[in-house]
Amino acid sequence: MTTLADKSLLSRGDNKPPMLEKHLYDSWKSRMELYMMNRPHGRMILASVEKGPLVWPSITEDGVTRLKEYVELTPAEAIQADCDIKAINIILQGLPTEIYALVSQHRVAKDLWEKIKLLMQGTSLTKQERECKLYDEFDKFTYKKGET
Repeated sequence: MTTLADKSLLSRGDNKPPMLEKHLYDSWKSRMELYMMNRPHGRMILASVEKGPLVWPSITEDGVTRLKEYVELTPAEAIQADCDIKAINIILQGLPTEIYALVSQHRVAKDLWEKIKLLMQGTSLTKQERECKLYDEFDKFTYKKGET
């Protein structure tokens, strides 16, 4: 049985993440989530975006505590570390050049995701202000002489 995520990918054919269009952030966000879920280890990739990256475990050797190196991670931890990187790559591939230039310095998928949201939607106060302006424009919409 074909899932919604499968249909979404099949319709694109080139199997690339959806490209962000400035005025369609909410649509892009939901399509990106579907795209991530349809990748191998999709739930782990999406978890990197929503909850943040793997907190690397530490080990103590000879009284000195240090973070584990990649080769010392358990198989599950290694997969999660890989998914953290995949999440960043997927998001960056779906951005137009002008947005990419503003956010490419972020190395944590969750921070990157939130920064893009802020750039596209603004704060909730800004969003409310835009909404109020649109309602005002609609309320003032009247017939002007000479218009059909």
